[in-house]
Amino acid sequence: MLYILKIKGTKTIPDFVQIRDDQMTLCAYFRLSQQEVGLKKNKLEAESEGIMTLLESIPFGKIHKYYNKNE
Repeated sequence: MLYILKIKGTKTIPDFVQIRDDQMTLCAYFRLSQQEVGLKKNKLEAESEGIMTLLESIPFGKIHKYYNKNE
């Protein structure tokens, strides 16, 4: 299970995504505008389709649980 948080940026700071594991350890941190690159860099490309779909629908500032395909 992963926890996904979408963070709203400001005028000078872009929107970001945090992905944390079940111990709330930071696994990935990348710009929302560079989702594919960020997921690939953090070795989450197997889950990229599901995570990117979730990122389109969730609001900023809320933590959402994401269950891996093998769970």
